Amino acid sequence: MDFTILGPVSAAHDGRAVALDGSKQRTVLAALLLARGKVMTDERLTTLLWGWEPPASSTNQLYTYVSRLRTRLGDRHGLERVGSGYRMDIGDAGFDWDAFRRLADAGSADLTAGRYEDAERRLAAALALWRGPALTDVTARLAEAEGPRMEEARLSALEHHTEAALALGRHADTVPGLTRQVTLHPVRERLRGQLMTALFRCGRQADALAVYEEGRRVLAEDLGIDPGPELRALHQSVLTGTLPGPQAPERRSAAPARPAGEAAPGPAASVVLPPAVPSAVPSALASALPSSLPLPLPLPSVHPAAPVSGYGGWPGLVPALLPAAPGDFTGREEETAEILTALRAGQDAVVTGAPGTGKSALALRAAQLCRGAFPDGQLYADLRTPEGGARTPGEVLGWFLRALGTEPARLPDGLDERVQLYRTLLAGRRMLVVLDNADDDAQVRPLLPGGDSRTVVTGTRSPLASLEGTRLVRTGPMTPRESLQLMMTVAGPGRITDDPESAARIAEFCDRLPLALRIAGARLAARPQWSAARLADRLAPEERRLGELRLGGLDVRAALARAADGLPSEVRSAFRALAGAGPADLTAADAAALLGTGVDDAEETLEQLTDARLLDAWGADGEARLRYRFPRLVRLFAQERSAAVLLAA
Repeated sequence: MDFTILGPVSAAHDGRAVALDGSKQRTVLAALLLARGKVMTDERLTTLLWGWEPPASSTNQLYTYVSRLRTRLGDRHGLERVGSGYRMDIGDAGFDWDAFRRLADAGSADLTAGRYEDAERRLAAALALWRGPALTDVTARLAEAEGPRMEEARLSALEHHTEAALALGRHADTVPGLTRQVTLHPVRERLRGQLMTALFRCGRQADALAVYEEGRRVLAEDLGIDPGPELRALHQSVLTGTLPGPQAPERRSAAPARPAGEAAPGPAASVVLPPAVPSAVPSALASALPSSLPLPLPLPSVHPAAPVSGYGGWPGLVPALLPAAPGDFTGREEETAEILTALRAGQDAVVTGAPGTGKSALALRAAQLCRGAFPDGQLYADLRTPEGGARTPGEVLGWFLRALGTEPARLPDGLDERVQLYRTLLAGRRMLVVLDNADDDAQVRPLLPGGDSRTVVTGTRSPLASLEGTRLVRTGPMTPRESLQLMMTVAGPGRITDDPESAARIAEFCDRLPLALRIAGARLAARPQWSAARLADRLAPEERRLGELRLGGLDVRAALARAADGLPSEVRSAFRALAGAGPADLTAADAAALLGTGVDDAEETLEQLTDARLLDAWGADGEARLRYRFPRLVRLFAQERSAAVLLAA
């Protein structure tokens, strides 16, 4: 026999489920199993079944439940009447609660002894026995009496398992599950501390600090208390960058050898952030990496000539504000090499391209690869507000100055003073600054640090090319090979490799734009019942294509809308007219005829659309005149807008 209560209560004989009648019969079985061979009195069982006011027939009903249970379990039930109660001796039958406790206890002992591999394996096996909340189909009285201690045992095993995984350097694997558990158990400080540790070791120091602040707020509002001493000490370690790395020696990343005669770093240099790069860098990128960097890149450290004061005045903190690059980043080797080559040559880099071409992901990928070349830290800001507007340089400088140790009360009010303080604090330091979704050069110039620090800027507007000392890196559609590789990475290789023709159709319907390809791959991943051919057929009708290219927060239509809405009103009107009625290829003369303007005015409009990356331009037959073309998804978007305007008229 096998009995399970870690989820729905059930019994099985020789692998076949035993039929059980309703919650009350399951309550009797679960209560006798949890008694572990001890007698459960009629009174106790009656209370668990009906509470303190049982029906007059409760004695007869209890007898019926037990009698039917004996019949269902067969000869080896071990259930007998003893005095004024019942007991159940299951002998060598399987019982998932007992198996869980044996594995959890053994795993905890392994953890205490430093046998992290064994601990992780046993505790994972223990947690795998849970099929949902324990005792899910018994009476509320039994669930309330036994459920909390069982859930506490599960959470304790989960914490021990996480501790073993962190000791083995598996911090990245633990983040999703820990995030969910902290959401479910917001006042459980050990889980919160483990999530902070995992985020910090993933290079997400700012996120780790945010997790602490959220916990501090919840504890204060819900319980009226402050975090305990262990969580406060962990918070201090994250702030100062002194949190130790994984404990298991065989799982640690080997630190690069220190040149002979070089002094060991001081306390502020003990940051243990992992390199966050693959063990092998693509060959196309290797030549572009700064020559001073070994591969893989070393751990960040603090420049000895420029001690970092830290966020909010905390000593020893190295700013690390960069979000993580997508773990499934694919392709773009040439563009990545361009950025790294520019940074190595002392230039800043501007990544520009049409909406959806993956500019932000590319910038973060390049920043990730060269992080070790900027040991004094990384600053990051999204220069676009959630509503799609442009942030002011003064607001962004306020963030950066606080990250560099300026107390909020001492922040200068004026933009010029903030710029001067910012550049003074960065003088002599080697920091990487990533400015994402820039609107124009005027927004960016006050944020350029100068000196030995370098900047990577992303945006769509052509004025960004006017920034001095920059290398312009353009992003366009992915190659067919890269497109298929990205979809395979997101959706899994099966449905892409099984039907490459349909996958190629999907890529072309997506204009081979990374955003659209990622959405397509994610839709396949979310719908395992779909084939690549089915998705291709759904994308084929032009009138529904943009609607199909949306999933969660990813939306091709929204990305195009942000670019179009930033245009002057007369250019937006021309955009709708040209895309809705114009030929596939346009010249300035074609546009002038459609818009009813002069050729020069039409050409200026076309150039503004090109600057916004909503129109492609190229030379024709060696002549001076240019030809223009709307990408298919852009044309579909403009036609939608045009139809909406006509309906509203």
